Amino acid sequence: MNVRRLIPAAALAGAVALGATALTACSGAGAGTGKDGKLDVMSSFYPMQFLAEQIGKDHVKVDTLTKPGVEPHDLEITPKQTGQLGEADVVLYLKGLQPAVDKAVAQSGVKHVVDAAELTELEVHGSSGHDHAHEGGAGHTEGEEGHDHAHGEAGEDPHVWLDPVKYAEVAKGVGAALEKADPDHAADYRKSTDELLGKLTALDTEFRDGLKNTASKTFITTHSAFGYLAERYGLDQEGISGVDPESEPSPARMKELQAVAKKDNVSTVFFETLASDKTAKTLATDTGLKTDVLDPLEGITDKSQGADYFEVMRSNLKNLQKALGSK
Repeated sequence: MNVRRLIPAAALAGAVALGATALTACSGAGAGTGKDGKLDVMSSFYPMQFLAEQIGKDHVKVDTLTKPGVEPHDLEITPKQTGQLGEADVVLYLKGLQPAVDKAVAQSGVKHVVDAAELTELEVHGSSGHDHAHEGGAGHTEGEEGHDHAHGEAGEDPHVWLDPVKYAEVAKGVGAALEKADPDHAADYRKSTDELLGKLTALDTEFRDGLKNTASKTFITTHSAFGYLAERYGLDQEGISGVDPESEPSPARMKELQAVAKKDNVSTVFFETLASDKTAKTLATDTGLKTDVLDPLEGITDKSQGADYFEVMRSNLKNLQKALGSK
C-alpha cells in the first residue's frame, strides 16, 4: 500500500520562504501593474489559475495558457501566447508537467516566475500502488518512512494539487510570491491565502473521514494522476496507463489489472473528462466492472462534475466512496 514519505518539518515551516525563493526577481521592488492597476498573472493550467484567482482576487488579472478542454500534457504554445507570457508581471507554472510551457517560460524573460514544483516535495509514483513494501498499512502518519524520491529527477509525479495538503503548501508559496511581487496589497494576499488554507484543511478532513472505512482500498484509473491522493488517504492506485494519460497500456498490464480487480474486489474503472475513455471501457467490459469519473482536475469544462476545484474534488470523493464501498 502507498505510504507517504514524511515532508520534513522544516520544509513545512519554510513554505513561505520557499515561495520567496521560487519567485525570481532582480530586486526587491514590486512588479509593474497593468493599465487597470492590476497585477498581470499568467498561469500554465487550471490548478495554478485557481490559486492565483483565489489569492489575488480583485488585485490580479489572471490568464491561462491551457484553455478549457485542452489536455495540459499535450499543450503547444502559440506565438500569441508566447507574447502574452513575456508581458506578464508574474508567471505561475509547474515545471515538468508541460514541456512546451517549461521551454516558453525559460525563454520569456519574465522576472517574476513561480515554479510550483519548488514549493512542495515531488515524489516518483509508478502505475501500481502494490509495488510498495508497506502493504496493509494506513495512510500517511507522523514518523512513517515511505518510498524514496529525489527532487529534480526524471519520473517525478507532478500531480500535487490532487492532495489537498500538498496543494496547501503550494498555495502558501504562491501567496508569498504575490506579496513580494505586489507589496502594496501584501496584507490582502496574506488574508486570502489564510482563507484558502482553511478551506483546503477542511477538504483534507472530509477526504480523511470519508475514506477511512471502505470495503476496498484499491481503485483502477486510466490516468496515474492520483498517487499523492492515494498515499495521503491510505489507498492503492492502479493506473491503466502511466502519468501520461495518452500512453497505451500493454496487453500484459491489462491482464495484470484484471487479476488485481478480482483479488482486491474492485468494482469500478475510473476515467477522466479530458482524455479518451476507450481503454477504461474495454477493461470494464472484460472484467464486468462499472465505469465512473475520477477527475484529475487539469481543466474545468462543461463536462466537469463541478464548477471549480473544491466542487470537483468533492465529486471525486463521492465517486471514490461509492466505488470503494464506504462503510
